[in-house]
Amino acid sequence: MKSFGHLAVLALVALGAATPAAAEPTDITVRVISRDAKFIGTSMGGILVTLRDADTGALLAEGLTRGGTGDTDRIMTTPRERDAVIATEGAAKFSTTLDLDGPRLIEVTATGPMAQRQSANRVSATQWVVPGRDLAGGNGWMLEMPGLVVDVLAPPAHLKLSGTPQRVGLTANVTMMCGCPIEPDGVWDTDRFDVAARLLRNGEMTGETALSYAGATSQFAGTVEVAAPGAYEAIVYAHDPATGNTGLDRVTFVVSEEVDEAGDATE
Repeated sequence: MKSFGHLAVLALVALGAATPAAAEPTDITVRVISRDAKFIGTSMGGILVTLRDADTGALLAEGLTRGGTGDTDRIMTTPRERDAVIATEGAAKFSTTLDLDGPRLIEVTATGPMAQRQSANRVSATQWVVPGRDLAGGNGWMLEMPGLVVDVLAPPAHLKLSGTPQRVGLTANVTMMCGCPIEPDGVWDTDRFDVAARLLRNGEMTGETALSYAGATSQFAGTVEVAAPGAYEAIVYAHDPATGNTGLDRVTFVVSEEVDEAGDATE
């Protein structure tokens, strides 16, 4: 017959085997780099980063990338070797510490830039993370964000005009997703980019007009011909054939043939 003490020891061993492993703090740093450009951070409103359990969808952490765009020479001109670290001190990032009690397949999603929602894109990736094995060294967990930021500056939204035919001026600001400037002979040369406006009248495509560099950093301008009254939408886009980077913004305006007694165009 087994003694009571022996049974107690066996019970404690069994209890210990059933006890979950203690959670271990695990550091994760996420950086988002603009395709063909630099890190996206505070100057563009940051990138919204979410970390979820890829199997259950449970939210593990969420926040914005904060910091600068990084070192231009290191990112854009210096040849890179294997394991090259391009993230310098102060480069934009989102950092968090997860308490993990076992390996997890984690999905990271990056959305932004948050200060330019009309040009925001979303990218995601999954990766196994083991408790206590940080994912924070070097460049961290780095995602590439494609696209360009296009912001129509003129005409103002829902501008009302009267009389046809007439020419309507369009001006747009175009930058990389990190906010990096586009200018002649710059790191991001104006000659790389096709900028144009697709004009729709009452929902029907009427033509496309190229926009040219307007003499100020990142700004492009052109005019569209308006031959008939109607509700117009101009879709201004920028495209880099070398990388596929594309972004756009929209603006609407209304043109009427008639003018009321107050001198305002009728819709």
